[in-house]
Amino acid sequence: MDSLNGKKIVLGVTGGIAAYKAVEIASRLRKAGAEVHVVMTREATEFVTELTFREITGQPVTVDMWAKVTNFNVEHIALANLADIMLIAPATANIIAKTAAGIADDMLTTTVLATKAPLILAPAMNTNMYENPVTQKNIAELKSRGVQIIEPASGHLACGVEGKGRLPDPAEIVRFVMDFAAGEQRLTGKKIIVTAAGTIEPLDPVRFLGNRSTGKMGYAIAAEAAKQGAEVLLVSGPSSLPDPAGVRTIRIQTALEMQAAVQEAYAAADAVIMSAAVADYRPKTVAKEKIKKSDDELVLHLERNPDILYGLGQHKNRQILVGFAAETCNVEEYAKKKLVKKNLDFIVANDVSASDAGFAVDNNRVQIYTRDGGCEKYPLMSKQELAGIILNKIAELMS
Repeated sequence: MDSLNGKKIVLGVTGGIAAYKAVEIASRLRKAGAEVHVVMTREATEFVTELTFREITGQPVTVDMWAKVTNFNVEHIALANLADIMLIAPATANIIAKTAAGIADDMLTTTVLATKAPLILAPAMNTNMYENPVTQKNIAELKSRGVQIIEPASGHLACGVEGKGRLPDPAEIVRFVMDFAAGEQRLTGKKIIVTAAGTIEPLDPVRFLGNRSTGKMGYAIAAEAAKQGAEVLLVSGPSSLPDPAGVRTIRIQTALEMQAAVQEAYAAADAVIMSAAVADYRPKTVAKEKIKKSDDELVLHLERNPDILYGLGQHKNRQILVGFAAETCNVEEYAKKKLVKKNLDFIVANDVSASDAGFAVDNNRVQIYTRDGGCEKYPLMSKQELAGIILNKIAELMS
């Protein structure tokens, strides 16, 4: 087992009862070839000693922000720069909240804020704490920034209840890290364009035509592609989501603006993933002043927007093209037609009328149709997980 050979992993250990499992995690990481550096919170030392981790890893263990300086390296910056991957296991509700908010009040949180290394969290806590809307919001926020979350297991918890919140088996956590490391740089040197969110078409200075897309799917894809080493351009319609780390983001409003941004970068691109919900029509004329209401009906004259993806397909050279089909009926029929008409390598189709998937939620349930007539159906999953599947298919096509 040597897939982590040479990787420097900073392991954060927080003050939960599952902290004892972190000892085995550290041991397994080292056996897998990693150089492991442990950062403990003060609370974690109530469960496991520093000496234990020092003996297991063969490296100094860091706890105190104010320990005596023995060299000229600022410790949290040195660890932040050293890390190839940063793993926090167990990750308590407290550390999740601090990480989401950008709080840096101890050695671990300061290191997290200072590092540019990929961050993996393994939540472990009481079921009610895990399911609390605040915790779920914090986890969703971290996922939107590209943080990897290892889903907690279900079972009997230390507090005496049954439910979701157990730290997964150390072997599973290490396998997750190994799989992440193996696929982490699959797209190094590749240039990928991702479009996200909806476009809006102005009626007047106040009103516009738009749709319900929030950009969550496209932002997840862009963040994952950057994490896998790609040079990513994200062309986004209006969205409240923050720019993904390591991604060049262009914010646009209209379909014509999106078309211009994508076309400018297309020749150099290796792949284009069009997940944006682009407006099909725009008002033929845009009022210079706010349209005032009256007793008469308002008649809008609309004209067709360009089909951006169709245009790319007509000028396709070496690029891999991926489209999305967000439908409310006849999903398979419409998706297959788009796949052929737009000269795509594959298309991701989903029923956006479903209440638990599609627009404005964190999950998606899709079918992927390919040029050779293949179809793969996926169960309900997070958009972050789906982003990984889409990019894995692209990486396979590139290879």
